Amino acid sequence: MTFVDTEDWTLQAKCRGMQDKLFPHGADQKRARAVCMACAVRSQCLAEALDNRIEWGVWGGMTERERRQLLRQRTDISSWQSVLCGKPKGK
Repeated sequence: MTFVDTEDWTLQAKCRGMQDKLFPHGADQKRARAVCMACAVRSQCLAEALDNRIEWGVWGGMTERERRQLLRQRTDISSWQSVLCGKPKGK
């Protein structure tokens, strides 16, 4: 993924400007996830977190724990961007 591609989807994110609120603890994670549910770039966001093994925060509607579990279950996937967004990583 190029810088321009990353910049494009992040500008469309529903959570834009809310970074601190996307790193909640406990019950507050549910509120953060709710922001993601209606976001137009949810798949790109989740792919970014999974491909780059981002360990903190809510990304694409998934918590750190949920992403770690998914990565453990699906070790066969080398590009989440390809799976979730339909385009090869780096394109």
